[in-house]
Amino acid sequence: MTHASSTTLPTDAARDTFDLVVIGAGMAGLAAARKVASKGRRVAIVDSRPYGGTCALRGCDPKKVLIGLADLVDAQERLRDHGLRGASAIDWAQAMAFKRTFTEPLPAKLEAGLVRAGVTPLHGEASFVAPDRLRVGRDTIRSEAFLIATGATPRPLSLPGAEHLATSSDFLELDALPNRIVFVGGGFVSFEFAHLAARAGAHVTVVDRHARPLTAFDPDLVDRLVDESRARGIDVRSERSVTAVDARRNGCTVHLDDGATIDADLVVHGAGRVPDLEGLDLDAAEVPFDPARGVQVNDRLQSVGNPAVYAAGDAAATDGPPLTPVAVHEGLIAAANLLGGEPRRPDYRGTPSVVFTGPPLARAGLGEEEARAAGMDLDVRSGDMSRWFTARRTREPVAAYKVLIDRQSDRIVGAHLLAGHAAETIDLFALAIRHGLTRRDLKTSVLVHPAAASDVVYMI
Repeated sequence: MTHASSTTLPTDAARDTFDLVVIGAGMAGLAAARKVASKGRRVAIVDSRPYGGTCALRGCDPKKVLIGLADLVDAQERLRDHGLRGASAIDWAQAMAFKRTFTEPLPAKLEAGLVRAGVTPLHGEASFVAPDRLRVGRDTIRSEAFLIATGATPRPLSLPGAEHLATSSDFLELDALPNRIVFVGGGFVSFEFAHLAARAGAHVTVVDRHARPLTAFDPDLVDRLVDESRARGIDVRSERSVTAVDARRNGCTVHLDDGATIDADLVVHGAGRVPDLEGLDLDAAEVPFDPARGVQVNDRLQSVGNPAVYAAGDAAATDGPPLTPVAVHEGLIAAANLLGGEPRRPDYRGTPSVVFTGPPLARAGLGEEEARAAGMDLDVRSGDMSRWFTARRTREPVAAYKVLIDRQSDRIVGAHLLAGHAAETIDLFALAIRHGLTRRDLKTSVLVHPAAASDVVYMI
């Protein structure tokens, strides 16, 4: 089939076609479907799993519910005999029941909302049969355009016994917390769940092949977090690889490349994720893709092979980090370009990211090495905040910061935080970076005191 150089949605499509079919009912797909349907176009959305995607059902949101409980237990322990008496503990079964009050009602609510918005919900495995046709279950539908927003899935591991590893989704559905847990890999999943499980009473080991985990974050602050993780009883084994996992009657034995073995009741895959494109038969749609990065798109999120197809979120090979807000941003950009008008392009400047450990680790903008590689003359402001009022009032033992300022422009270009308030405070830096605010702009701002965000004035 010959395609035009660009695709916009017609307003008078034939009755037997859709203007847009969205593949994947996660946050990116939902945002795009609603936006296009709001303009009166015929839109369908398809997913083989309950609507909501990883973030709402199997990731960010349920994880944060459980981590919120862990944070409360941690705070009470720090303040025991400093105004609080007694101790709390996580009841895992009750915690999971509480978590399910958020996740279980959501798919039906989302689907009902889509119907009200004029979107046709479809369920089943989707695969292309032609550049303009998609098979969903036994049915074949035609569309003027498609948006691939299928997210990511755990990266396949080639080690013997990989089939015995649980996924992050499995972890978030555990009815009981195992006593001994090994996390394979040193990224978000491993560290967030390791801190949660350790606070809930499990014996936790993290095995990471890198010299330093959490490679996307500031190395100095990562080192502090690793030290704090070990102080909390988490066994972090760096520069070690898992070579095999043997199943036993009551658990697994994990073999490492140094000859050591670890007995575990549960082994969790935290060794990275890849775009979830299997089964889509993208070749039939003339859509080039990289299995490790996703659908190859131009700067308008349009397939470089089939301009009727767009991609957003973790399924797209873009420069955007694999974060839910980025996926939503890309979904809305793709929707705007589908609708026509002035082409729009994603803007990733200042995108914040947080690892919800104890304490959380956050970043926005450039890292120090990235900024220096770009030729910037940096003013690096860094220090320990553990004796500042914000940390002292809750007896946080670890709190630190690093802020990067371009001397030539006086603009904030990067910020890195390790502190209990990092997840909220980093958003202030993200706004500053995205909108080009200078150090002076922030320093002369009048902020609420003693809110944690007011500490930014002292960081710069």
